Order: sequence, then C-alpha cells, then structure tokens
Amino acid sequence: MFSDPQKNIAQARFALGSAIADFGAGSGHYVKALSVAVGEKGTVFAVDVQKDLLTRIKKDSIHAKQKNVEIVWGDLETPKGTKLREGVLDGVVISNLLFQVPKKEAIAEEAKRVLKTGGTVLIIDWADSISSIGPKKDLMFEKVKSQTLFEKQGFLFEREIDAGNHHYGIILRKV
Repeated sequence: MFSDPQKNIAQARFALGSAIADFGAGSGHYVKALSVAVGEKGTVFAVDVQKDLLTRIKKDSIHAKQKNVEIVWGDLETPKGTKLREGVLDGVVISNLLFQVPKKEAIAEEAKRVLKTGGTVLIIDWADSISSIGPKKDLMFEKVKSQTLFEKQGFLFEREIDAGNHHYGIILRKV
C-alpha cells in the first residue's frame, strides 16, 4: 500500500481550528485530508510553485465545499517563499518533496519561520523505490537525513508514524 494522506494526517493529531500549510501541495491529496482534520474554523494553506496545480486544488476545494483552503503561489527554496507571516502556523506538512528539491535547508528554514513555537512538522517521504514508481535510489532523502536537517534548525524529534510500506513518516516540533 502507498502512503495514505488521511491516515498520516490522523496520526499527526492536528487540532480542530489549526492553521496548517502543505509545502509542495502538488495534486492536493494532503490538502483535502487537512481540510477535514482542521475543520471549518481551521485554515489550510496549499503552497506550491506550480500555478496550474494550485488552480486545480482551488477548483477541487470549491467543488468539495472546503472553504478553509487558501492557495499560495510560492517558491519554498527562496527566503520567505511562502509569503506567510512569521509564527502563524500550527503545523506544516512536507510530503514527497525533500527528494525533489536541491535546497532542502531552505525548506526547513521556511518551516521554522512560519511555525509557532511548539508547532508540528510532519515529514513524509520515500523510504524505497519500486519498479518505476518513486524516485531513483540516489535521489531519495533518507529518514535520518530529514530528521537531522530539521534538528539543525532547532526542531525536536517527537516520533515516527506508519506512513505506508514505501514511505517513512516523522513528526518534529519547533522549540
């Protein structure tokens, strides 16, 4: 089984009313799950550099009557790339993104900047590659490297989650 956004979000235990960003929102699978998890009084920021994907996420959220979804065009590899204010988020989800970007440190720095103290980062990424699905082995960003990257930014490892057979999941807190 592949990684299940609803299951992963449930394990992160985001509270109703939370403000959560999906860094590299892509096709919006995590945005949908987050919208339900934070409820009507919460807000989900779908952040991506690809405007066409954001347009599709917005259309899907309107169709699903998910009024708590905001789209944000931004480059996560540049300083203040989300365009969000400092310390406004309760959580950040980073799913299947770190293996794709050269400036991984910039992603961690932006998460730190926009999160409140005590805020949660949920990282989901590929643990292995099967056939033609998933990244090549040399592109994968291992769990220990993800954890170390965020710990260097002042995050505290909290726990692992079951993110499926071919993914890892870790939760860290901003201290």
